[in-house]
Amino acid sequence: MGSDCLKVTKYFLFLFNLLFFILGAVILGFGVWILVDRSSFISVLQTSSESLKVGAYILIGVGAVTMLMGFLGCVGAVNEVRCLLGLYITCLLLILLAQVAAGLLIYFQRDALKAEVSIVVRDLIRDYDPDNQGKKSIQDAWDYVQEQLTCCGWTGPQNWTENEILLNKSLTSYPCSCSNGSVDFQPKSGFCDIATNKTVSVADWPVYTKGCMSNVQNWLQDNLGIILGVCTGVAVIELLGMVLAISLCKNIHREEYSKVPK
Repeated sequence: MGSDCLKVTKYFLFLFNLLFFILGAVILGFGVWILVDRSSFISVLQTSSESLKVGAYILIGVGAVTMLMGFLGCVGAVNEVRCLLGLYITCLLLILLAQVAAGLLIYFQRDALKAEVSIVVRDLIRDYDPDNQGKKSIQDAWDYVQEQLTCCGWTGPQNWTENEILLNKSLTSYPCSCSNGSVDFQPKSGFCDIATNKTVSVADWPVYTKGCMSNVQNWLQDNLGIILGVCTGVAVIELLGMVLAISLCKNIHREEYSKVPK
């Protein structure tokens, strides 16, 4: 009976650690995505926000360590190595505490991140220059955001009146990525001209009137929710893994004790 219980515990622990390994890979993937993504709003943030870069490296580190612990847990369970299981339980506890701390930090810093996003976007709009090759990637990312989310500026198209190039042109040009489709064959980046000799205001631009603030903030909220959800799932598996590892250690000890000649 004890032997059967040992086998069941061992294989359950192996399966949990296999899932643990996969979720660790997902967390690592999130971190890598934040660092290498060049086609969404993340690329705007990562070039301007140090806190996001730090968060990405933390996710990569936690994901890599989680994968390592999942591997060690699988090896310790299959081979019934008590010292390896003991190391596994200790490291699991430390990772669990680190994940709880990171989750609380992300949760309580979400308002600060929203404020930082607002500053980053306003600076980007003010300094936008299609001829500046050094900022081409971040500017293309913001053009992509405006086009895909069908919005213009942060709070509205009037934010673009702070751009020096547009001011010098007396607002006779507008950001092409804001185009609402009423003008055919528009490029997806840079500035487009309005053919007129009259005084032009933002109201005359053929652009979306809605700002991107609410859509971007909702996008950030959704993605932070996904990351926190994955971390919560990993934490639950870690707790179950700790319980199974402790149970397996006790069963191994009983098996070894029962084999000692009396």
